[in-house]
Amino acid sequence: MTADKAGPAFERTVLTILGLAMAPAIGLGIGRFAYALVLPDMRAALDWSYAEAGFMNTVNAAGYLIGALMAAPLAARIGLMRTLVAGSMAVLASLAASAIWETFLLLCVARLMAGAGAALAFVAGGSLAAGLSLHHGARGAFLLSLFYVGPGIGIASSGAMTPLLIDRLGPGSWQMAWGALTLLGLVLASGLVLGRQAAGGAPPPRPASGDRIALGPPGFILASYFLFGVGYIAYMTFMIAWLQERGGGPGLQAAFWVLIGAGGMISPFAWSWVYNQFTGGRPVMVLLVITMAGSVLPLFSAHPLALAISALLFGSSFFAVVAGTTAFVRKNYPQRLWPRGIGVMTITFSVGQTFGPVLVGAITDFLGGLSLGLGLSAGCLALAAILAALQQDLKLSA
Repeated sequence: MTADKAGPAFERTVLTILGLAMAPAIGLGIGRFAYALVLPDMRAALDWSYAEAGFMNTVNAAGYLIGALMAAPLAARIGLMRTLVAGSMAVLASLAASAIWETFLLLCVARLMAGAGAALAFVAGGSLAAGLSLHHGARGAFLLSLFYVGPGIGIASSGAMTPLLIDRLGPGSWQMAWGALTLLGLVLASGLVLGRQAAGGAPPPRPASGDRIALGPPGFILASYFLFGVGYIAYMTFMIAWLQERGGGPGLQAAFWVLIGAGGMISPFAWSWVYNQFTGGRPVMVLLVITMAGSVLPLFSAHPLALAISALLFGSSFFAVVAGTTAFVRKNYPQRLWPRGIGVMTITFSVGQTFGPVLVGAITDFLGGLSLGLGLSAGCLALAAILAALQQDLKLSA
């Protein structure tokens, strides 16, 4: 009888977390990363430099930082599920605005709004998923990692249509592409109803006014996560432009992006064992090494097979890194501090990814090629892996 009850409960939890995962599918998979698919046409039509193109994602990252700062206080006020829904709706509004607005300043506003909404949904959803996975023993790591399937779904679905749509409609069709991405986001948003079960239980304990997350004990993993933010975002901002520079057509671009998304979707099955196998920051270290390998491979070979391996390695591991930091918070802090702990991690990550796109864009404008900037980002990932390896589990009282 116990086993019979455990099975359906586990299956319900899987469906609930997959429903919650539609929030990062919209906020990150589409709201942030689909920008790379539309960027080449926007850059040509609007006559942007690479620094201006990168700045647009820097603004998005700044919005993400704002949302991360707001997430825990807002969740304490209105609840985690309402915070998740509010963030997702803000992202959808920003996608629609991107299909209408044309000026650089207004598009910056849209990217800022997309980042803030994505962070609100991500912190709230990650906290809900961590709570739902808590009582499933060894399967908890797998359940938690299911939440991070969401971005892969958004990446794969947007990648399957956007390059081919722009190619069919012709140059200057970037606004119609954003319109199509808005419709895709609305379709994915319907999956959020599966996540409503997460709001049905008792509300999570609110942090006491004196509770704080001291930055010293998790210092190595925070520094690692900062550098991860600097390094990974360059790949996800400029790889489509890099492919175009080397003559890659819309079919190759679509296939490459779909493979990144597919990697994200298989991530829980490929890497969730890492969270249980290693202690401290070592799970993050392992996943950062895999992410770095995926990011650097195209710099050695632009053969389609090398690009496919790069996309799968990078896609399967880079959000597993994010899941790894959430697992670190879940393991090392009491539940009442999970929203605040995930928020601190997300803030650190946000600061890093604010610098990445504009830094690589400026290097590209100065030196005339994307490869050196992408190589610099791979170096940041390597240093991040070293720092993560130094992080020990915390000795904190509940």
